[in-house]
Amino acid sequence: YIHQHPPNKVTMMEGTDTDDLNGGSPSIAQANAQVNRVMQYWLDKSTIYVVPRWIGFLLLLTIFFLRVYMVQGYFIVAYGLGIFLLNNFIAFLSPLEDPTELGNGPTLPQTAKEGKEFRPFTRRLPEFKFWLACARGTLCCIFMTFFSMFDVPVFWPILLMYFFVLFFMTMKRQIMHMYKHRYVPISFGKTKYKDAGVEQGMYGGGMSKSR
Repeated sequence: YIHQHPPNKVTMMEGTDTDDLNGGSPSIAQANAQVNRVMQYWLDKSTIYVVPRWIGFLLLLTIFFLRVYMVQGYFIVAYGLGIFLLNNFIAFLSPLEDPTELGNGPTLPQTAKEGKEFRPFTRRLPEFKFWLACARGTLCCIFMTFFSMFDVPVFWPILLMYFFVLFFMTMKRQIMHMYKHRYVPISFGKTKYKDAGVEQGMYGGGMSKSR
């Protein structure tokens, strides 16, 4: 008679996973989510600092062009970055809804009376997203300059001339679009009145100048 033992069964308690069995080290997905939360936190904090953000972008752009100048290569990467920044700039200047496609719907204010009404200019690409796209694109191009596979030999004066032609043609079309529909994609803040809060005349309200 041979006594057979039942096979050993490994049971796992409810609520445990492979990370706990490996010593409790976080998974790659959890680490990635943590990094994304930290980055989003600092991006949200930097929203109100418009001037420092754009100074940082200009610093990144300077580093990129210094890198291109020192290496004397990656001109095709610089050309691609210029086209990318130009497309984002045009989206920043353009309204969210093209007036030519609205038909009989609401349009941008075209007279002084209509301009006094509350019709804020809504951009196709908001300022913060415009800055974020430009910064990410510049960082990506700086990273690409460390790989020789992106250094495609090209005659850079031709690319520079073609970029300037494309820039002037695109900006001319955008300015003509702004002039046709009479909108200015630049806001100078809230209207301020010179004598606001100051007494005017004998029965004027507000605060007195002598106080």
